[in-house]
Amino acid sequence: MTFGKFLRDHFLQIVFWLLGLVLFNLVIWLDPSNSVALVNLLYLDLLLVIFLAVFLFILFWSRRSWYRQVDERIADADNILNNPLVNPQRSDERQIARYSETLLETHQQVLNSLVNEQADQREFIDSWVHDIKVPLAALRLVSDSLEDEIGEQKYDQLVEEIDRMNHYVEEVLYYSRLSHFANDYLIQEYSLKAIINPVVRDNMNYFIHKKIRLERKNLDYTVLTDQKWLSFIIQQIIANSLKYTPPAGEITIAVVSDRRGLDLKITDNGVGIPEADLPRIFDKGFTGANGRHADTHATGLGLYLAQKLAQKLGHQISVCSTVGVGTTLTIHFPLLSYYNSPGSQNGFLEKEGEYND
Repeated sequence: MTFGKFLRDHFLQIVFWLLGLVLFNLVIWLDPSNSVALVNLLYLDLLLVIFLAVFLFILFWSRRSWYRQVDERIADADNILNNPLVNPQRSDERQIARYSETLLETHQQVLNSLVNEQADQREFIDSWVHDIKVPLAALRLVSDSLEDEIGEQKYDQLVEEIDRMNHYVEEVLYYSRLSHFANDYLIQEYSLKAIINPVVRDNMNYFIHKKIRLERKNLDYTVLTDQKWLSFIIQQIIANSLKYTPPAGEITIAVVSDRRGLDLKITDNGVGIPEADLPRIFDKGFTGANGRHADTHATGLGLYLAQKLAQKLGHQISVCSTVGVGTTLTIHFPLLSYYNSPGSQNGFLEKEGEYND
């Protein structure tokens, strides 16, 4: 609150005071029995105006600490709910402080209610996911026992649909846990190959069914990450590559190491992503031009979850794609995200030492 704004807030009081001063002057000037000189009257008016200005300034100065406190709360918006207004001096200040306290208490009650409701929903989803996995596993066993009876083509279709249901169930589970990521992760050193190979095995039926060739290059690296969450990220990317790569296509998983860190690149020669869709592929619910085809069954959650989880792990995901050529999704592990691995900062220093010798 500035003094100018303070004066604007008291504009009506100032106008009425000035009107009263004019009326006072008229009464004295028009009184025939009054012998006050005009100069003296104007001098008195000047003193009264100065008195008004001093009064307004003192009033503003006395309330300056309150205005500053309110401005500080507004400036620190992130912590405004934890900092109620304190030390009100006037009746209007006390009323505003009570309003602020009531607002904060009501907000806290609503927030607690929402948190409890969200926790109940998350517990229900977790329970539902674990419960649904039992019949899905039983369905997979039944389908395996029927392989010889229903034929290879129908068996492959059945297994593909079961795997797809499992994939959607996993998406629901990880989405529900996204807001409570900090309670369910363990960062330590893992082998990239040990994380990637199980994901590939889980998708082997898709590779075989679509006759897609898989090539793995230079995966003998270790990174600091969480195995479960990184596995889910890689699963989402590989599932997308399989979905949009035509039969007899090719998917390559390779690691490139440089001074900035490690880049895990997953490249396919699929349909590619239109340039207009590239800035939005990590948005929640965005399926793009490719995802609108009925045979792709896109949910718009896979890459959104992959990016959010990667950010929480300290990794970065980027994409480059050309329509009709293919797509490359890169997971970048900065130098600070891992250590004692080939291509790390220590490795480069050793190599530079060899070159200097």
